[in-house]
Amino acid sequence: MNVTEKEFNYIKRHLTIQIINTLMDENGYNIEDAINKVYTSPIYEKLSDPETGLFIQSPRYIMSYMTI
Repeated sequence: MNVTEKEFNYIKRHLTIQIINTLMDENGYNIEDAINKVYTSPIYEKLSDPETGLFIQSPRYIMSYMTI
């Protein structure tokens, strides 16, 4: 899938927000812990690389690779 850098960053940002919100709503994380969990997760590094194609997956799919 060919997307511009701007499009990629937009998608990544919104996926990240959705994952953080899900961690808070469904897993009881406070906002600080949820943000820390996402940004320090090895899967976030993969999400940040457009070559992996992970950015076209759903937030739940991405979360399935996180240790929650």
